[in-house]
Amino acid sequence: MSGTRIAGGVVAAGVVAAAIVLAPGARHATATAPSGAAATRPPAETLTPLLQQPLPNAAGKTFTSVIVDFPPKARAVPHRHGAAFVYAYVLEGAVRSRLAGEPARTYRKGEQWVERPGAHHLLAENTSRTGHAKLLVVFVSRTGDRLKTDDRPRAARLSGAG
Repeated sequence: MSGTRIAGGVVAAGVVAAAIVLAPGARHATATAPSGAAATRPPAETLTPLLQQPLPNAAGKTFTSVIVDFPPKARAVPHRHGAAFVYAYVLEGAVRSRLAGEPARTYRKGEQWVERPGAHHLLAENTSRTGHAKLLVVFVSRTGDRLKTDDRPRAARLSGAG
């Protein structure tokens, strides 16, 4: 019984820690686009932190889990996850995904994929025009590392801005 209480306390503490720690490091996108861009940009995904826990048997590494919600027609900006190992599991709907050097593939509820450290995620989008798609995403990263870095827009890369 006390083991259940301790485990519940660890999960609750992890959820609170994830909410605090992930806020500055992870991109919390919203489905609201700036006025003027609403007609040209698809909605974005949102991330909800679940648990963040240092790994006791791997010094300097942290386990983080989040739910990624893609509203209808949502698409993530091309991005990287730094040196993190990433595991994604489709909880609901279908997500089309493409990593650099690989063909695009659609993953449906119950399917999964992994991203090796340094992978460039070129495409992640909800294939539905009417329903949500949700992923459980798990990161094993260096403690303190940013979990997601979006690519800069092409204009910013060309001008050297950003």
